[in-house]
Amino acid sequence: MSSTEVRTAHLADRTRRWAEALTAIPSVTGSGDEASFAAKLEALLRASPAFANAADAVWQIAVPGGRYPRACVLGLLRGTGKRTVVLTGHFDTVEIDCYGELKPLALDPHALRPALLEQLHREPATAASERAIADLESGVFVPGRGLLDMKAGLAIALAVIEDAALDPDRQGNILFVAVPDEEANSAGARAIAAALPEIARTHNLEFEAAINLDAIADDGDGSDGRIIALGSVGKLLPSALVVGRAAHASYTFRGLGAAALAGAIATEVEWATDLTERTGDELGAGPTLLGMKDSKRAYDVTMPQSVWMYWNIATHRRPPAEVIATVATHVRTAVDRLATELEQRRVAVEAEGGPLPVEVMTYAELLAAVPGAAYEAAALAGSLAATGLDIPEQCRQVTEYLFERSGRSGPVVVLGFASTPYLPARLGDSPKASRLEHLARQVAAASQGNIGIKAFFPGISDVSFLGEAEESGLATIGANTPVWNAALAWPPGSAIGHLPTVNIGPWGRDYHTRLERMHASYAYDTLPPLIARLTSRLLDVVLDSEPATQR
Repeated sequence: MSSTEVRTAHLADRTRRWAEALTAIPSVTGSGDEASFAAKLEALLRASPAFANAADAVWQIAVPGGRYPRACVLGLLRGTGKRTVVLTGHFDTVEIDCYGELKPLALDPHALRPALLEQLHREPATAASERAIADLESGVFVPGRGLLDMKAGLAIALAVIEDAALDPDRQGNILFVAVPDEEANSAGARAIAAALPEIARTHNLEFEAAINLDAIADDGDGSDGRIIALGSVGKLLPSALVVGRAAHASYTFRGLGAAALAGAIATEVEWATDLTERTGDELGAGPTLLGMKDSKRAYDVTMPQSVWMYWNIATHRRPPAEVIATVATHVRTAVDRLATELEQRRVAVEAEGGPLPVEVMTYAELLAAVPGAAYEAAALAGSLAATGLDIPEQCRQVTEYLFERSGRSGPVVVLGFASTPYLPARLGDSPKASRLEHLARQVAAASQGNIGIKAFFPGISDVSFLGEAEESGLATIGANTPVWNAALAWPPGSAIGHLPTVNIGPWGRDYHTRLERMHASYAYDTLPPLIARLTSRLLDVVLDSEPATQR
């Protein structure tokens, strides 16, 4: 074997060992295991030869909020000079209860594979299960909760760092950052983004770029998974409190059902083309309703007074003000169409009464219309932050309180936002960003078609907080998010890292399900030398002749 082949084999072995070690440690989001993972990871880093000889090379940064005390874990490999590349990813995972009887094996890829295959062969065949069986029997894919999403990504970073530590003449520094809470609200990434300036001052670093190593799902041949993403999509969660005019079921024509209004709105917004963004040949996800529930606590024969609903909307460049305005247009279209249709039906049976005009407003407009209520709403939001309720539910309760406090009656639709915003991030026009893109494209080209380039990572990710995201829309989001500065503590100017950031991670299928599985050779053999090469190039002395990438 050549020296390059030997080094590649060592990188693959290091990556595999780290991936299996990290996957074996439970870290479900929001659990005590997620909180305790940080100390376990710190101990593993201190035992690594890359960090063992410097007492201050490994440390933790506390993450605010949460039921349990959480922390980010950092490890710094020093070389010459101040130039620093960040290799980062999250260590929390989604739940493992979906594995059922195989739950005790969920974190052990070797034991899980034959047991999962045996279970799948017993079950009625589906397209998903047949594809999973073929993947697992091929030996190319490896199962396990969190292996794909995204502990193998962290393993790649650590293997690259340990490999770099073998070079006594290495240029620059590599900062390893592992964060919690990505599967919920990215509190870990926001904490790191806020801490980056102090980290740079304390350790005398100059950040060049960051590489996030989050996973990509691909149900095909892997061509959509083997990519370098030069940015990441954003995500907003617009919400609507739909208030009708409740009436007894014997007198339906005297009211207007909130559920009927909500149903019309849901149909109108689902997959709306003007809320679906496209950049070149990259199509963002269409808007979809993630939750809807009415206000009734028990059965009776009265229409529900209100319905709470919220949507996932992915963004490439569209600002939050445009998103909520477009949603409002769809809501008005839906309620006007329904009112017209219901009026025709009422007239057809010659019933008395009839639908009433439906007002559409934003949470900010409702708050402004209730003098003196801002303090009360903020106090309620503060008390809800400690309850453990999810953020959409907290937003529902504050919105309903404010509506009742206003003294208004329905029918009304109050629009807002109901979760942590993920801002779309993409490389800017700075010399560092241009250099990162230029080198990323060089690395992709050298792969001879094995690695592609895309403008956006297709799923939400921590790149929205570490990368170069546009913050101007935060004022609109904050004004229309009922728990802003409570459950969503977002100090102005401190939650975005503004580091030129790309995402390069493993690919696989069906993450967040029991069929989560990773393409092993891409993660263990292909990616580590690619990440090592890009990191090394980023830390090389910049040549005046090095071209900038034109956008």
